[in-house]
Amino acid sequence: MKSFTYPEGGPLADLLVEATGSTLGEAFANLAFGMFNAMTPIEGIAEKEEFTLEAEGMDMESLLFNLMDEFLYLNDVEFLVPRRIDIQVDADSFTAKARCIGERFSRETHEVGIAVKAVTYHMMEIAEEEEEKGWRVRMVFDT
Repeated sequence: MKSFTYPEGGPLADLLVEATGSTLGEAFANLAFGMFNAMTPIEGIAEKEEFTLEAEGMDMESLLFNLMDEFLYLNDVEFLVPRRIDIQVDADSFTAKARCIGERFSRETHEVGIAVKAVTYHMMEIAEEEEEKGWRVRMVFDT
């Protein structure tokens, strides 16, 4: 896992996550880790179950929104939390495929964090960093 941070200045009732990665897929994956780590510490998640998800968009921002929305949906409905995420992004067709390994959340075995209710476009940013440093993405999640 590369890096993700919780920058200051985000709305108090929401979760602002900023993530980086050497590829766009890695940056998107690290953004998802930032969201999930706020919900339950990722280090407490075992690698028991493999799951996949796909998303598409009309542009890169809608692709990111739809992908994070799919992650949140799988968590809400199936209680799935990833420990590892590999995302392949096709920037030409605005599609993404994620392969994840993790487990189902259980209040008996996992620490409960904040509840993420929705993804938003608020303060969303997708930027390629200078000098081949990779990508930086930012998104606000409604809590």
